[in-house]
Amino acid sequence: MKSEITLLAGDGIGPEVTNEAVKILKAIEKEFGHSFTLNHALFGGIAIDETGSPYPQETQDLCKQADAVLLGAVGGPKWSDPTAKTRPEKGLLDMRSDLGVYANLRHIRTYPQLIDSSPIKNDYLDDIDIMFVRELTGGIYFGEKERLDDYAKDVCEYSTSEIQRITKVAANLAQQRRGKITSVDKANVMATSQLWRSVTTDYLGNNYKNIELEHMLADAATMHLLSRPGDFDVVLADNLFGDILTDEASLLAGSIGMIPSASLGNDNFGVYEPIHGSAPDIQGKELANPCGIILSVSMLLRHSLGLKEEASTIDKAVESVLDDGIFTVDLSKDNFVSTVDMGNAVASKISS
Repeated sequence: MKSEITLLAGDGIGPEVTNEAVKILKAIEKEFGHSFTLNHALFGGIAIDETGSPYPQETQDLCKQADAVLLGAVGGPKWSDPTAKTRPEKGLLDMRSDLGVYANLRHIRTYPQLIDSSPIKNDYLDDIDIMFVRELTGGIYFGEKERLDDYAKDVCEYSTSEIQRITKVAANLAQQRRGKITSVDKANVMATSQLWRSVTTDYLGNNYKNIELEHMLADAATMHLLSRPGDFDVVLADNLFGDILTDEASLLAGSIGMIPSASLGNDNFGVYEPIHGSAPDIQGKELANPCGIILSVSMLLRHSLGLKEEASTIDKAVESVLDDGIFTVDLSKDNFVSTVDMGNAVASKISS
């Protein structure tokens, strides 16, 4: 297969982990006979420095012509001034809207080798496998905003069609898994959540009668995710609640550095990235865990390129490396390897 992938290394540790992702793509190329054209483009803070925009026109064009986009990380203290005309995070919102990637998938699972890395009691962590489906291009992040000296507002809006299309994504995933959706909202106090609850109930009742639907208030979900995580299968949430809950759920996996994500639109196009930030405190120290972006490559191959065997090969390679006791510093403070060594270890498993 010949495919074109746009690489947005971004800021902080983004370039470091992206380098390891490239190793994995090249190992897959060699092992399976594929050809991946990798186009590098500026994005985030570095793009602001070079062009004045976090998502410049050239990057937009390269993303739109690609089969998929792989992103490292964006942001950092250099660009954190809240009064700045533009910030790296604005590039993320603009890109999601521009590319129409409205469904964010974040896969949270526990690895037996990493149970001791989690602050959660081991008794709660057996065979956790949760797929979060977060609506990505609506809600409070994209609503009308106003900031005055003594007043500010952020408007949260959702339409029936937006809720239906993200519910469909969650339902299709649930059919491939255990058949349960937990829809998270604040229907007790928010009008958008009341619509969310009504639409999800009607849509699933009319189109996916075999799916078990559970409604849960967002504050209750934050508690139950840590106290009974094994009860969750697919979690459906709006933009804000999905953002918060998936970061919390990273505690179950042992480290946020292990978690991949896929942002999908129509057809097979997607933007793939680890959910960790730019981590400027460890930038340049080769301490970053590249597994999040490596597993994001797996999601890219599976969802955008349809290469399921190749994706499974990456998943198994990561598990095998963990079986060998090879960990980055976020997973083991006493005995750890560098970012480069972890990438090499996973790549060698693919080529072995």
